[in-house]
Amino acid sequence: MRKLKPSPNEPVGELKRVLIRECGEALVDFCEACPGLLLTSPVFGYQRATLVRATVAEMLNRALRFLPKGYRLGIIEGWRPIYVQRRMYLTSRMRFQNLHPEWNEATLTRTTNRFTHPPGAAAPPPHSSGGAVDVMLVDGNGERLDHHTPYAPFDRRSFPSYAKGLSETARRHRAILSEALLAAGMTNYPSEYWHWSYGDQGWAYRGPDQAAEIPKDEFLRSHEWKPYAIYGPIVAPPGWTPCAEDDIDEPLERLWAGGEGSGFPTKGQSETGS
Repeated sequence: MRKLKPSPNEPVGELKRVLIRECGEALVDFCEACPGLLLTSPVFGYQRATLVRATVAEMLNRALRFLPKGYRLGIIEGWRPIYVQRRMYLTSRMRFQNLHPEWNEATLTRTTNRFTHPPGAAAPPPHSSGGAVDVMLVDGNGERLDHHTPYAPFDRRSFPSYAKGLSETARRHRAILSEALLAAGMTNYPSEYWHWSYGDQGWAYRGPDQAAEIPKDEFLRSHEWKPYAIYGPIVAPPGWTPCAEDDIDEPLERLWAGGEGSGFPTKGQSETGS
């Protein structure tokens, strides 16, 4: 049974309790289905797939229509292969191990799980379902807007959706992003302002409260919250060919070490979330 007040950290142990009733909905290419989206630069080096579930693509198109004039959505990733998630987990674990060699196994695993979702079956990584996306506001020229000042882009204090101490500009941009995506039918992982989803275990776990004040049109009524996930993990989409160079047991190479205009943190990376 879902908790009345779900934890903003969405612990793996609680997500495991959320039932998955896979609906069988197909993945679609969001570059084709959502031409208004802008694909942003990655943080880690691996071949990205531009795939999301069909309903998620519809919701992204809806969100674009709800944005004020002059704003667009930048997307870094939707569906993510399990083997990439495995490497993200390894990257995060090695980072914490190097930073804290004094930690025992339990502490290392618990901390790694907090910042990077383990590639387990009972609570599959949200991106593996095709129901989760990492998005951010960009301007009409495709430039990423401020969502984090006065913090640096990778400062974990800025990650929660309602982080304390944010500048007025950062708060305004987050509010615009949130209003558009909630109105489109998605909900937010509260510990990461950029991570939104529909249909996965996180969406089911969060419950309907985030969008309680959003007026329901026919589309939203037909995609109302359910106490179970409708999207499970997709290992290999039809017609998709994995990149052999990416399917290895080695940590990921970082392409971006920080700085404006180069990218933004995504759920599942060693310094962010799951």
